[in-house]
Amino acid sequence: MTPSSRRRRTTAVALGSAAAAGLSLVAAAPSQAAAFRKADDGAAITATKWLNSAKTEFDFTVKSPALGTSAKVRVLVPKGWKYGASKSYPVLYALHGGKDTYVSWTRSTDIEQVAAKYNAIVVMPEGANGSYTNWYNYGKGGTPRWEDFHLREVRQLVERNYQAGASRAVMGLSSGAQGACSYPGRAPGTFKYAACFSGVLSMSSPGIPALLMYTNVSEASQDPFAIWGVPRVDQANWDAHDPIKLLPKMTNVKFYISAGTSGQRGPLDDPSKAPWDIGYLSEPPIGATNKEFLARAQQLGIKIQSHIYTDGSHTWPYWQREMHTAYPSIMAAIGAKKV
Repeated sequence: MTPSSRRRRTTAVALGSAAAAGLSLVAAAPSQAAAFRKADDGAAITATKWLNSAKTEFDFTVKSPALGTSAKVRVLVPKGWKYGASKSYPVLYALHGGKDTYVSWTRSTDIEQVAAKYNAIVVMPEGANGSYTNWYNYGKGGTPRWEDFHLREVRQLVERNYQAGASRAVMGLSSGAQGACSYPGRAPGTFKYAACFSGVLSMSSPGIPALLMYTNVSEASQDPFAIWGVPRVDQANWDAHDPIKLLPKMTNVKFYISAGTSGQRGPLDDPSKAPWDIGYLSEPPIGATNKEFLARAQQLGIKIQSHIYTDGSHTWPYWQREMHTAYPSIMAAIGAKKV
């Protein structure tokens, strides 16, 4: 056997073993991967992988200057989507909650089935526990710059390489809802619609800074003051990222917001959940900020739909329910059609 034939046989065996093990192969050949266009700051796609045989779901990896490391993004594409085609699609960015990852929407909801009904792309980027902001780092800036990663790097990469169009919406839950209701103000003109489920929408309301500081302390001893700065001391930076303070910059955005208010067990809660569970304790103050945001939006004449309900905890069953309610309006706002 010649060296070249041995190499061919080795490659065939390796590919056969991967297929037998049920592994997804890289979506783009090396020649295609090299042709991926970069973001303006040099952020680059370094790997892609299909996640299903229908080729409607894949992950890609970004080498990100904004983060100083690599991070992943999950993407849902409509049936008929083809890499390299000239057609573009409306796009929905779905942001996860704190202390979670980019896989959370597909892990904890039926978003794949919901998205499959429309000719839109859904982009689910990694957000870690980054609070959807460029970290203040006591005025020094630097990494991580999550806002730049999402609004510039990921957006440019999916638009330049995966046929994502310029008609955009954003939705999120918990910390991701705070991001979804602030990003249109941080980058005016980027999004037509924002859906925000159980998010803090008024960051400086009574008790909220303490709640945010508490929830942003991670197992890795993350410094919560590095994110927006010290409350009151660095108030200007807090205000610059506060959804309710950004509303005057978002008058052309349509909103859907939702949250519970009572802290009591609701119809979708596990009966065994203790009354002192953090999911019950955290939702009432969050619900209060949603009421404030709603009143201010209405005062400014902003088109906003709300579902401020009473009972229910800060948990996935409610966010999936709200996603189902908001999804048709999101798709209509970005011009996505049913398929």
